[in-house]
Parts: sequence; structure tokens; C-alpha cells
Amino acid sequence: MALKLERDEMMEFLGEVFPQIEGMFTIDRLDEDLLVMRLRTTEEHLRPGGTVSGPAMFGLADVAAYVATMARIGREALAVTTNCSIDFMRKPEAGVDVLAHARLLKLGRNLSVTDVLLYSDGKPDPVARATLTYSIPPRRDG
Repeated sequence: MALKLERDEMMEFLGEVFPQIEGMFTIDRLDEDLLVMRLRTTEEHLRPGGTVSGPAMFGLADVAAYVATMARIGREALAVTTNCSIDFMRKPEAGVDVLAHARLLKLGRNLSVTDVLLYSDGKPDPVARATLTYSIPPRRDG
């Protein structure tokens, strides 16, 4: 499905609707096949033991699914997460950004489903896998 929002438009939109995450995430790639979103990890994202926390990784997966959906449907700020399943598979490397590779599996009128693999930057094996469903608000035509 063709994109309705390109990378720069999407970053601007995120700044408008979620100013609280400014500077935390960047989009490395956004096209019809794949979204690559980066969590710029800082001390606040770490848990005891010096690894990226589960909530930080969930946040990245959630924002990536939101962006993958918005890129295709346009500015629908009120789309919300209705389901998430996440498997943490290995310890992310401390001091390294985490990347989300998000692929939209289904986009319907009311729901989108996105598969997200999370990686420590520069490492080949995923650290987590998430599947997220978003509810898309009804369109108001006219």
C-alpha cells in the first residue's frame, strides 16, 4: 500500500501529537516494505544489570506499529493499541541503540496488525519480537 506520510512528515506529526517523546525515536527507513525505527537509548532506558528495559522495548515496538499504520492511513492521531504480544528473546546490548523493523501484516478499515522485530544496533539476532494490533477510528467523510 502506498505511503500517505513520508519520513519527514511522520517525524513532524509525531512531534505534534507526542511531544513527550521528542528526541527519543528516529526513523531510519520508511517505505512500502519496511519501517526501521530507532530508540536512542540513554541511562533512563536501562534496568538493573545494564540492559535496555522491557518497557523501553515495548515503547519502541508500540511507536513503530503506530508509525507503520499512520504512514499508510495518514494523520489519525486517535488510533490506539488494542493488543500487543511481545517475546523477549535475548538481552539487548547496553549502550547501543535498539532498532525496530516493523512490517504491516494487515490493514483494514478498522484494524491494523504489525509485526515488529527488535535488534541491538549492529547485531544480527533479534532481541524481541512483538505483534501489535491498532484500532483505527472511523473516518468522517464529508
